[in-house]
Amino acid sequence: MSSATVNGQVNESAVGFPAARLADYWQMLKPRIAFMAMVAVAVGYVLGNRGDFQIVSLVSACSGILCVAISCSLLNQWLEQDTDAQMDRTADRPVPGGRIRPGEVLFLGLATGSAGVTWLWFSVNVLTAILASVTLAVYVCAYTPLKRVSPLCTVIGAVSGALPPVLGWTAAGGRLDAGAMALFLLLFAWQFPHFLAIATIYRRDYEQAGLKMLPVLRSGRSCAGIVSVAYAIVLIPISLIVWQQDLAGNRYLVVALAGGCVYFASSVRFMIDQSVLRARELVLCSIVYLPTLLLTMTWEHCRLLA
Repeated sequence: MSSATVNGQVNESAVGFPAARLADYWQMLKPRIAFMAMVAVAVGYVLGNRGDFQIVSLVSACSGILCVAISCSLLNQWLEQDTDAQMDRTADRPVPGGRIRPGEVLFLGLATGSAGVTWLWFSVNVLTAILASVTLAVYVCAYTPLKRVSPLCTVIGAVSGALPPVLGWTAAGGRLDAGAMALFLLLFAWQFPHFLAIATIYRRDYEQAGLKMLPVLRSGRSCAGIVSVAYAIVLIPISLIVWQQDLAGNRYLVVALAGGCVYFASSVRFMIDQSVLRARELVLCSIVYLPTLLLTMTWEHCRLLA
């Protein structure tokens, strides 16, 4: 039992220590995931405004979208406090660890989500606010509970995970056209090898908590590698749509092809040997591939407009 709880009750002294509470809330915000989401939003904004870059508008959009991202994280952890308590890697999170009251997390999750959508509605545009609401609803109301029911949760989660660059695109005034779809499909396809590798690494934890991730199911373990390879293959032509839409130049084309081949090769190794080592290699490859592609895309787009 956590030192923050006594007979299942919240330890008031642990809850009341300001520095510890700030650290716990910082952990609950999942800053690395939030940062990557903001990078994706910024990329979408730069590509969507077609040269009319306004830093104040970008900051305004990121502020509202960040509130929605924080809401997703908080509400997810509020809903999953029971399963988090059953997994070694999450048992000491602030809520299952007894350091933060569940009611606080629920209130802040609802408050930040409402504030973010409202800000986007009045300060950015209605389309971005609606898409942010869809992102929040899909992540919290569909993906999170579906994890207990079906491995299809990864597909639903990939939808919400692919929307940040589209939010940036529409925040800059872009329409839901081929460019926005290219950004959506890019992040959608990228997530499958990435998250299936993570699910393989923590397979025992997920199994212990009763979460139906694909690598947890006996019938799905071999499928996880096949699905990873399939999406890695599809990702290569998808990544070229950005170039075909004249949103980035030839340097991006080279990086997209080279990076896609490396990601595909890593997925093949994972399919052949679904060990924790190969899964970690695939995760590392994925977190190098995506930022490199997005930054190259942004740089090439700005160079074309210069």
